[in-house]
Amino acid sequence: MTSALGDFCYETTTVILPGFLAVLGLPAAILGIIEGIADAVASFTKMVAGFIADKLGHRKLLVLIGYGLTPLGQALIALAAGWPLILMGRLVSWFGKGLRGPLRDAIVAQAIHPETRGRAFGFHRAMDTVGAVVGPLLGVALLGWAQKLDGMDPSGPFRIVFWLTLIPGGLAVLAFLTLVRDPEHTPNPALKFFAALRDLPSSFKRYLQAVGLFGCGDFSHTLLILAATQLLTPAMGIVQAAQMAGLFYVLRNLVQVGTSYPIGVLADRFGSMPILIFGYALGALTAILTSLAFFFGSGSMVLLAGIFCVAGLYIAVQEALEASATADLVQPNQLGMSYGALGTVNGSAKFVSSTMVGVLWSAVSPVVGFGLASLLMAVGTLLLLRQRRY
Repeated sequence: MTSALGDFCYETTTVILPGFLAVLGLPAAILGIIEGIADAVASFTKMVAGFIADKLGHRKLLVLIGYGLTPLGQALIALAAGWPLILMGRLVSWFGKGLRGPLRDAIVAQAIHPETRGRAFGFHRAMDTVGAVVGPLLGVALLGWAQKLDGMDPSGPFRIVFWLTLIPGGLAVLAFLTLVRDPEHTPNPALKFFAALRDLPSSFKRYLQAVGLFGCGDFSHTLLILAATQLLTPAMGIVQAAQMAGLFYVLRNLVQVGTSYPIGVLADRFGSMPILIFGYALGALTAILTSLAFFFGSGSMVLLAGIFCVAGLYIAVQEALEASATADLVQPNQLGMSYGALGTVNGSAKFVSSTMVGVLWSAVSPVVGFGLASLLMAVGTLLLLRQRRY
């Protein structure tokens, strides 16, 4: 419930943020840099948060703070007249996301039996994405309603939606405070940061190498929304194109909701790693299809719907099974640090990928940006396949 409400809050912003930047006249490079920096901040926060949790043995307060920072970041974006405050709002929200993510996953991992780990994480990610479906749907509807209000400048409808996201953000904090119990583990006050890193299993470190290389091409899907917005604008106009791109993102999230739990069931039966490799291959396919859409200048609704569906499927695999595979590779007392390391590698790679795609998009062409992303994701997939043999 907490995750559903939290995603309701910030995914509503994710789906309309590209349109907001467009009405402010900001280029794709700015969006890529903002998303990349925010992911980098979240990634390093995850590492520190995981270490502190393993050292102190409790996590609930840090997770509460993390959920509380998300609506604060949304408020800053609602006030923004240019990119600096948008960047600050995204940094605050993503700092909160980085603080809560690995600790929440560690709580989930300790609350379930290992033989149902895939299903549990799949169910959690499905509920997570319920908020990411309902929030953007309501956000797109509210955007259309606010557009009809008198006296609005072009950015006004977007700001109204940003302010309304504070409601589910506050409810997420309340839900975690009242409904979630942390199965605390024995504290380890003598734990040292770099010693804890060195003690992580070598198989897990090899796994992180493949995750990191794949992640260097795994761009933020805010850029996918912007791609759909640009491809549809010539035929529909910018506001309607932004709304349609938002609906495509909802479609992506619906696919994720519908497939997350079945993917977890498959992972419990066949193992997390082979299913994860398949998901990574779908990620590379998403990027190459987006590159081809720009190459042919296609605003085809069928093609764009297909891209977002493939994206939803690979994200369902990635988000459910990266965490499950991590729990399979490390000891229970290393969960916080391991999830922090996973988050740091993912976030650092996302900084590279989102910045790279955004800058190449503006400086060269979106064909080159998404094409290079697909190459990196494909190489990461092959490396994960190779690591599985150890």
